[in-house]
This record gives sequence, structure tokens and C-alpha cells, in this order.
Amino acid sequence: MLPLTPLAHYRLLLLLPLALLTRPARAQQHPAFPRDTSFTVHSAYSKAKKQYPDITVARPPVPATVRARTDIVYCIPNGHPLKLDVFYPKPSRRRQLPAVLIVHGGGWRSGDRSQHMPLAQQLAARGFVAVTAEYRLSTEAPYPAAMQDLKTAIRWMRANARSYGLDTARIAVWGFSAGGQLAALVGTTNQNPLYEAGNCYRSRSSSVQAIIDADGILAFIHPESGEGDDSRSLSAATQWLGSSKQARPELWQQASALSHLGPATPPILFINSGVDRMHAGRDDARRQLAALGIYSEVQRFPEAPHPFPLFNPWFAPTLEYTVAFLRRVFGQP
Repeated sequence: MLPLTPLAHYRLLLLLPLALLTRPARAQQHPAFPRDTSFTVHSAYSKAKKQYPDITVARPPVPATVRARTDIVYCIPNGHPLKLDVFYPKPSRRRQLPAVLIVHGGGWRSGDRSQHMPLAQQLAARGFVAVTAEYRLSTEAPYPAAMQDLKTAIRWMRANARSYGLDTARIAVWGFSAGGQLAALVGTTNQNPLYEAGNCYRSRSSSVQAIIDADGILAFIHPESGEGDDSRSLSAATQWLGSSKQARPELWQQASALSHLGPATPPILFINSGVDRMHAGRDDARRQLAALGIYSEVQRFPEAPHPFPLFNPWFAPTLEYTVAFLRRVFGQP
């Protein structure tokens, strides 16, 4: 029997039971560190369905025009082979396509890159090169390791641009939840040496030209933020940052995108649920961006649960808002 092509493989995935499809990706497990499986598509769905009985997991058909290359090792920090997947349109004479790095959520300690595979596929169908990347979680390495990994993934995208028809001058970062926080921090720290590490593709730039933040906070120490409550157990943010906000408030400020806004900040799209604490600092950020003459916009689903990008009926409008924003700031693919 001949091996499945990547596209045929993903079509087969659409036929699998939900419980199998939503298991954490084996490709991201590192034998030296326990895998936190507290956040999966299946667990998020089971929880959200109690309040939203009509929701379904978003698994739209894979368009025939989409190509995929998967399980590509993009760097090996401390012996951990970090992997990414690339989804791109069928090659044509129209090259130099804008690209999007997609960052998964999971409280900086859980989740995996497969959770946004449907979004990446649909973005590829719309003429974008979409990359879903693994990064080191807090169970393995604290801040700023995840940031350094994502910056490395962007450098990899530029180094391999010719293989996918990728326009190195039009790269965006899209993230959900903790991934949204990371995406915002990645995009507001262009050329910041703190987040450049390792020897992988260091001759390339890790700068991005647009940010899409789906329910990721902009500020950890903020009246709207719920992060850092360690009264019952160690919070996800404390575990990721390696210190409580009382002990090292300057570190928590450093990890907040709101602390890095400036004239070089790229345009930002905020896509938000009705859970206010998940976009702490957004309105302050928008006021600063407006004063700097930098474009930003907000799209809201006030009735939606926090993991809205994973589910119908919010997946399709999330995709449309993303595409419309990218076309506004990048032009047509």
C-alpha cells in the first residue's frame, strides 16, 4: 500500500472520531518532560458544550488547492527537536504570498499546534502561507523560551521562503489565548535582543508586520487581569514566568505587550470573546496605538466562550475577520 500524501492524510483525519482527532500531538512530546494534557480541543469542547449545547468542533473540509508539509524540525534547543507544519496554496505563477505564524494556547503549559490546523488550512485556501509551530511549554522551560522559539520559527519562515512562495516582507503572527499573549509580545518586540537566542537562522529577521490576538491578554499586572492568583495553587502565569508577580513585578511587566508599544509596532487585530479578563490591557493598547497613528481594530463575540476560535459558529467569522484584516494591511495575496 502506498503511503498517504500529506493532503490525503489530513482528509483522512476529518473522518476520525473527535476523541481521536483531539488527542495531543505526539510530535510535540519530549521524553524528558511530562506532557500537560489539561487543554485539548476535546476538553474545551466538553466544557463549553454544557453552556453552549449547539456548538460543534470546527473541522471544515480541506480545500483541494491546499498543500501541506508536516513535522518539519525548525530548531533543536537543548536537545528538543521543535516541529512546525506548513500549509500553502497549490503552486502557481502568482508567488510571493503573505504568511501567518499561528500560535496555540493552553496557559503556556498545555495545548499543541494541531489545534489550529483547520485555521491554517483555510488561510492557505485564501492565498496565505500558514505555519503552525510547536514551542517549549512551561513544564519544560520558563519564559522567555517560548518567545525565543517563536522568533526562531519566524526566522525559519524567511530562510525557507522560496520553497513556499512566501513574501518575507509580509509576515503576520496569529495567536489564541496564551498564544494570543505570545503573538502580541512577539509582534511588539521586533528586533529586541532578549528574545533572539540560539544559532538557528540568526542571519534572518524575526520581525513581523501584523498581529492578530484572539483573546490573549496585553498586560499581566492590570486591573482587568486575572493572572497570577497563587492562593490555591501555582497559577499558569506564575509557572511560566518562574516567579510570582509580587516577587518580580518587573518580569511580569516585561512579558506584557503593553510595555513594548512604540512607533515600530505593527497593526493589530483583536478578536475577543465575552470573557473580559482574557483581553486585559486591550483598550489601553488601542489608545496608545491611536496616539501613535498605528491601525488597530476589535472584533467581538460577546456571547462566546473563551475557546471560540475552535468551534462553530465562531470559527468562520474568526477566519473572515482575520483574512479581511490581513488584506487590509498587506493587500491581496
